[in-house]
Amino acid sequence: MLREAVLSKLFAQIIRKCHGRSQKPLYQPSPMSLSELLSFGQKKCEKKSFQFLNDEIPIRLAHIMREFEDLPKELLTMKSVKLVRSWYDLSFKEVQSFAEKDPDDTKVLAEFSVAIQNILNRHSYVVETMAQGVIEMEDTYGMDDKISERIQYFLDRFYMNRISIRMLLTQHAALFGNITNHPRRIGHIDPNCDVIECVSNAFKAARQICEHYHMQAPELDVITADGSKLSNFVYVPGHIEHILFEVFKNAMRAVVEYHRDKLELPKLQIIVAKGKQDLTIKLSDQGGGVPYQDQDKLFQYMYSTAPRPQYTGQESPLAGYGYGLPLSRLYARYFQGDLVVSSMEGYGTDVYLYLKVNSSEANECLPIYNTTTSRMYEAEKVVSDWSSSTNWNQSIRTYSTTARKQPIGAENRIQEVQ
Repeated sequence: MLREAVLSKLFAQIIRKCHGRSQKPLYQPSPMSLSELLSFGQKKCEKKSFQFLNDEIPIRLAHIMREFEDLPKELLTMKSVKLVRSWYDLSFKEVQSFAEKDPDDTKVLAEFSVAIQNILNRHSYVVETMAQGVIEMEDTYGMDDKISERIQYFLDRFYMNRISIRMLLTQHAALFGNITNHPRRIGHIDPNCDVIECVSNAFKAARQICEHYHMQAPELDVITADGSKLSNFVYVPGHIEHILFEVFKNAMRAVVEYHRDKLELPKLQIIVAKGKQDLTIKLSDQGGGVPYQDQDKLFQYMYSTAPRPQYTGQESPLAGYGYGLPLSRLYARYFQGDLVVSSMEGYGTDVYLYLKVNSSEANECLPIYNTTTSRMYEAEKVVSDWSSSTNWNQSIRTYSTTARKQPIGAENRIQEVQ
């Protein structure tokens, strides 16, 4: 199998072996900013895109594939996890097959576009399949706090890696494939992103699902803060809509269930404000809120206040899997934003989506595998030195990565760190 026979050798070329504290990675992922991706797309040079992806995608794949090895053995033996790893093995091999091919050959470029589409199709159900693997392990072996923490740490990095790879591949496919794009967009990037339209699209999609499952849904008021000029905002509309769709679903379900005996549901409210650094979207609901001690759990995979539904592969259920908010926060953090929840038990919840106004500051946030990463999987959980354990005094693992302040561009994208 590629992983055992070839991958270790290829990966050794990408990650330098450890020599105590002096270890430094030979190749690291090169985070791009939104402005760089936009400029690259506007120039629309398929040859340069081929060369960049041919270098960058194997590196990003290799880093996360190596990280798999540090996961609990119980998880690695699960059927669904083996399937996901086989997809990554095959995609790594497929991209590597273009390493020595001529970018001036139009036939090679066409074959590369086909390969990209194959990879995208192959990885379409990575999130669901990996989630199923975690469920399989929990049902088979159980899961203590230490293992749960290690898996949480890995999934944040694994899914962020996936978001970044899909962003690059779908951008190439949108620019050079047979896809009809929105006339204003450069690939998937909108240089004048209409935030209110994103809000409307996400609300309509979530309302349709809420009405399907609950036969009703709350209405929405949208307010633009005074002085906020929402024009000239560069972003990926699909990311905004993905995030808002998830938070709308949660808010709608909470409102419907909390006010089930009322004839009229309280409205949801969106406030959009654009400052010098942040564009902020605030969603407020009156769905009863969440206890303070449970608010951190909202971003844990597999945690949900709704019963876990039976996955059929046909419909997107309103709630129950516990992946909506964690993944939405990753999409927000991908370009240096964030997703924050503040709740009042007995009343409702506010969700804040922060996005970078300056596209040159919206750099990709990418996981990097190194010896520190490996230790994160081995370290014991810190013992509390307070009289009681609370959310604020616990040393918990957070998403760990390197985001360069001045990201390396495509022209000097691979550098050896001396």
